[in-house]
Amino acid sequence: MRITLLLGLLTISLMSTAQSIQPSPSELTKHITYLASDAMKGRGTGSKQNDQAAKYVAKQFKKYGLKPMGTKVYEQEFIAKVKRVVVKDSIRQAKNIIGFLDNGAEYTIIVGAHFDHLGEGRQGGSKAEKPEGKIHNGADDNASGVAGMLEIARYFSGNKVREAYNFLFIGFGAEELGLLGSKHFVNNPTIPLATVNFMTNMDMIGRYNPDRGVGIGGYGTSSQWPQVFDGIKGTVRFFTDKAGSGGSDHGSFYAKSIPVLFFHTGGHDDYHQPTDDIEKVDVVSEAEILKIHLQLIEKAMSFPKLDFSEVAS
Repeated sequence: MRITLLLGLLTISLMSTAQSIQPSPSELTKHITYLASDAMKGRGTGSKQNDQAAKYVAKQFKKYGLKPMGTKVYEQEFIAKVKRVVVKDSIRQAKNIIGFLDNGAEYTIIVGAHFDHLGEGRQGGSKAEKPEGKIHNGADDNASGVAGMLEIARYFSGNKVREAYNFLFIGFGAEELGLLGSKHFVNNPTIPLATVNFMTNMDMIGRYNPDRGVGIGGYGTSSQWPQVFDGIKGTVRFFTDKAGSGGSDHGSFYAKSIPVLFFHTGGHDDYHQPTDDIEKVDVVSEAEILKIHLQLIEKAMSFPKLDFSEVAS
């Protein structure tokens, strides 16, 4: 009787733990609210606020017990040489933030999202008519993706499972200036690229439209992705796209012959505008998108290292 009771309590405890580490709208809200607040002034590359965003990501990595895998603790510093800029400071200090979940495996899965945005409209890229001096909060682009990455890190670091693959979580800097952070990483990797199984990227996953669904790119970058996707279901719709390149950080990995996935809820009128604000992000749907993302990663881990396929342009 006592053993039965203990087993029952253990089962309840494990079920409670499993539920508590699932992607959470409240956790997403916390991250997005911090990163996309007016106080962060748009997280422009080279700014004090961009530095604060980097430190925030590193703090979460430390909280989740991830091993520092930058060149300076969690940080991988680099120089961002700005080409499309409307001010004179064309060279800026930037950094990636990198944390490693070591499962003692031969191969590693990379999960990434960029934490920079357009600042106060002076670095180029804004769609506003007169952007200078206006805070571009970048709640969807890409506080939503960073929050998603942090939730996936929280899940895999807290599920008490020794997975068949390691995980490398990367917050990329200077994406808005030409994918500079991800390009720097693949040219100066802190783990051997030959040990990377695949890379998943989240860039703008906070504006779910049920008529469109969430797009998942990179479907054509491995012959095994169709098998991985088979039977995957969720409470939100998704569709696939074969392309592995494109205007976000996964493209840097695809260029190095690494299979990729890219999660994106689509463009909108607030894209690269000062109006991309926190209250417009749908955190409930984003949590459901992340559950699909987790299903895909967990199923992919039942396969050997994925092969790479080049997608015809």
